[in-house]
Parts: sequence; C-alpha cells; structure tokens
Amino acid sequence: QLAGRWFLVGMASRCSHLMEHSHRLEPTAVTVTVPDGQSLAISTFRKLAGTCWEIRQRYLPAQAHGGFLLKGRGYGSKVDVVVGETDHSSYAILYYQKGRSVSVKLYGRASRVSDAVADKFEQRVRAVGLSEDVTYYFPTYGFCDSADEFHILDGESQT
Repeated sequence: QLAGRWFLVGMASRCSHLMEHSHRLEPTAVTVTVPDGQSLAISTFRKLAGTCWEIRQRYLPAQAHGGFLLKGRGYGSKVDVVVGETDHSSYAILYYQKGRSVSVKLYGRASRVSDAVADKFEQRVRAVGLSEDVTYYFPTYGFCDSADEFHILDGESQT
C-alpha cells in the first residue's frame, strides 16, 4: 500500500546537518517498491550540487506492526522506522529513531498536502517533543525523476 511515488513534504529533526543546511533543502521524491511482499525498497531522488542522485535503501520488516529496520553501515547505525499514520492515497507520516533521537517525516502523493494533513503532522511532531524551529518544509518544484548510473548510492544511511 505504500508502493509508488511519494514526495518529501516536511521533516522535523534535531539533526545538526539539517539545521546548518536548511536554507539549501532540495526537492526530494521517493519511489517505494515491495520486492518480496515484506520489505520496502526505497529510491530517493534528490539534487546534490545541481546533479540528480538516487539513494537506494532497503527497509526490512520489524516485529512491530507497521515497523521497519534500516541498517546503516557500521555499529549502532541502525534506524527503526515506523509508519505512524497514512491513508495510502495522499499522505504518510513516518517516524525514524536512531538511538535516542527521533525524526518525523511527512510524505505526500503530491508535493503539497492539505492543511488538515499538515496540522496532523505538526501535532505528531509536538507529541515527540520536537518543535516548529526544527520543522522544515521542502521545495515543491524541480524534482528529479531519475539519476544516471554514475549517481546512484546504494544503502547509505542518512539522517
């Protein structure tokens, strides 16, 4: 049900990299496939220095319902991913927990979401102790649809 194309609409995180570079947020689109009926194959398309990149990740099913595990490289780099709320047709709110830090991401089937969905996202953000000053909204135009073979990153874990 999560399969298909999504747009990263908003994100709340205390990630210092995000804070420092929030003025340079790039439009980000995601394609989700379910290759084996359980895990999610995620392709994230975004620009880095004006070039389209594809970042490929695999979310493995976790024991919790609606939960996934994203394994990064190295010790302690696993990320727990939980689908907090979705209607599959217009939006999805996902939680990412790495150690003690939690991020919340809002994805939309379109690059913009309704005010009601944006309000839900902001409520969820506040509920995990994050605030407006660490909530970022992404540009709604200029998306990458693909990347050439030289601009594909496999399995990198990202904040």
